[in-house]
Amino acid sequence: MNKDNVKGTIDDAAGRAKRQVGEWTGDTKTQVEGATQQVKGKVEKAWGNVKDAAKDADRDRTRKDEDVDRERSYDTDRP
Repeated sequence: MNKDNVKGTIDDAAGRAKRQVGEWTGDTKTQVEGATQQVKGKVEKAWGNVKDAAKDADRDRTRKDEDVDRERSYDTDRP
């Protein structure tokens, strides 16, 4: 989880609350602002997920490279 996921979660929840208040009060402007904030939050969360996936893929690739290097080292050390 990164700052984009956290910020997105907060924006999504705040937007949902704002939209709901707008519905209860009949304030269309507040409803629209809340819905917009929700969308912004969902986009931020999605971007955070993409960044996490890229980081995980890079970490996995690095581990595989290290395993290959370790295997090569082992093979060359044997008589």
